[in-house]
Amino acid sequence: MKLSKLFYALCLAALPLSAAAQVPDTTGIYGERLDTLDASVFSARGSGNFLSKGKDIRTEVITAAGLCKMACCNLAESFENSASVTVGYSDAVTGARQIRLLGQSGIYVQMLDENRPVMRGLSAPWGLNYVPSQWLESIQVAKGVTSVINGVESMTGQINVEHRKPTDEVPLFVQASVMNDTKTDVNLASSLQLDEEGKWSTVILAHGDFDAMGMDSNGDSFVDSPLGGMAGLANRWLYYDPSGLQLRFGLSGTYDGRNSGQQHGGMNPWKADITNKGIDAYVKLGVPLNEDNTRNIAGIIDLNYQDVNSMFGKNPYIADQHSLFFNLLYQDQRLDAHHLTLGLSNMLDAYRESLTRKYMFPGEQRSDTYISSPVLNDLGAFAEYTFRAEDKFSAITSLRADWYYGSGIHVSPRLTLKWTPEEHIVLRANGGRGLRYSTPLIDNIGVLSTGKLLSGNFMEHPLEESWTYGGNATWYLPFDESEKTYLSFDYFGSTFVNQMLVDYTADAIAFYGLGPDDHSYTHNYQLDFSSEPFRGFTVTLTGRYTDARQSLHSQADDIRPMTSRYKAVLNLQYATNLNKWIFDFTASLNGPCKVWDFMKELDPMYSDGYTPAYPLLYAQVTKRFKGFDIYLGGENLTGFTQPSPIISADAPWTTAFDASCIWGPLMGVRVYAGIRMTIWKTEKI
Repeated sequence: MKLSKLFYALCLAALPLSAAAQVPDTTGIYGERLDTLDASVFSARGSGNFLSKGKDIRTEVITAAGLCKMACCNLAESFENSASVTVGYSDAVTGARQIRLLGQSGIYVQMLDENRPVMRGLSAPWGLNYVPSQWLESIQVAKGVTSVINGVESMTGQINVEHRKPTDEVPLFVQASVMNDTKTDVNLASSLQLDEEGKWSTVILAHGDFDAMGMDSNGDSFVDSPLGGMAGLANRWLYYDPSGLQLRFGLSGTYDGRNSGQQHGGMNPWKADITNKGIDAYVKLGVPLNEDNTRNIAGIIDLNYQDVNSMFGKNPYIADQHSLFFNLLYQDQRLDAHHLTLGLSNMLDAYRESLTRKYMFPGEQRSDTYISSPVLNDLGAFAEYTFRAEDKFSAITSLRADWYYGSGIHVSPRLTLKWTPEEHIVLRANGGRGLRYSTPLIDNIGVLSTGKLLSGNFMEHPLEESWTYGGNATWYLPFDESEKTYLSFDYFGSTFVNQMLVDYTADAIAFYGLGPDDHSYTHNYQLDFSSEPFRGFTVTLTGRYTDARQSLHSQADDIRPMTSRYKAVLNLQYATNLNKWIFDFTASLNGPCKVWDFMKELDPMYSDGYTPAYPLLYAQVTKRFKGFDIYLGGENLTGFTQPSPIISADAPWTTAFDASCIWGPLMGVRVYAGIRMTIWKTEKI
């Protein structure tokens, strides 16, 4: 492949010239961190969403203020103000959410929790629902290939979440909200400093939600969203020694029980029952090697267990996953213009899966059982070297070699460039190779909410490979010193060399890999504008266009089905003096997507092969008092929902039944009210 060979050559040529620009502190334990209360308050009073000027990679930051603009009960609901990330349902039954970035599925986005890989494998379909937004301090969305320090699974981008810190001087934070459909959320957080020297601190995070009302707004006999609830608890610790040594460790657990399906289906209703249980433990240790901490070593160990016990109709899916991640790093930044990071890491995943599919054909019944116990291992060594010419130019060259169990050694180069030709203009470019083990059944969990015949290698785990490249240009208009007014344009493309494809027909779903004459690629364009015309009033306007192509055997053309062509978002916010009142309004226009060819005959709405474009409106009013806020808001105020989201809802035991072809909202107007209360350790302005 000529493109890949050229990229290898460019990276190797740049290796002697590059590193120590703003390489992220991947351990989260070195450098001066903004873990203080003042930093949190500043972000809460600043912009909700903005493009970071200092990052080497194009990064959108969603601050604490942005997480308060909507109900934002969990991470899945935190991207409505962003055109970069599109969030939808994987099906109309499970409540599982999926994201898209650069026109590709969210499985190609590396999810990080303070730079630890998370939401992998069995936790991926529901993981966005398990991170309460009120636990978070900020979210960073980086487009394109990123650092190799945590592996090369960031094929289209990286989303990193920062939690509330142990060092925050907030003995108690409480948030509670309720929606008109009875969905209730409660979150608590408590940060405690345990000694006068400030060496030990901890934060305790708790969450609970429950949905008791089974609404069926479209009358298809299936509930619009699953009933049941989720509980989560996390405890994070920090030990800091004046010598520079830092120790971070934590433990978290999640229990989620949901049921959905037909409210009334005669003597034999179709039901779905899903129970998810997970526990995660991690340790981070950083040890300085000299007095000024410009040389250090760091280690991370993360253990994760996930268990899924589910029944879809009469088809049980039972699985568990044991994962171990470790990362050992050496960092050297004794010279201001240079930064070198060397390391070893390993990601081990052991799965046990059991799936039974019962099919009803005319005159016969059939039952197929699939059992799999794969062990997937990725052992890697990497080097990342950065050159920085003050604030004008930086170049980051990364090279990583990974040994994949069953697939051998693969070398992944990556290159990131940033140039500031003058104070108000920032230019960026990056590109490189991405690799990940495919987990077809988990990656496409929506297929379990169908009666279709499954065929192909959906229990195997081939290695997927892609090349992603692109760039960004941002112009900060010199209207004020805060740099809140900017215009930004970016383009990113992704091309797959190996990929697991999922192909839908009227009564079957086939899984197969890219053939020698097949292709799969996307081109993604985005324009962002943000301004503060006058104090307290901010305007953000974003537009994104995606051209996604993929070779599928059953489709008449190569346009990728179920991928939105464009999205536009307008957000307006006005805050009165001292933020006593805050008014938020968000409008988005979601473009059409091509449907599967078999759907054209099902509904006249799809006669041209595309879904209609539709608008969404959100609004919220917040009144702030000393120590607490109350807020009232509404979601999907246009009331638009996808007509007949479940295909053959009246015949759920046939191969025509399909609840996974989702392209629009499943619920209409939702109104909510909530309260946020904060008790400070000391009086703050």
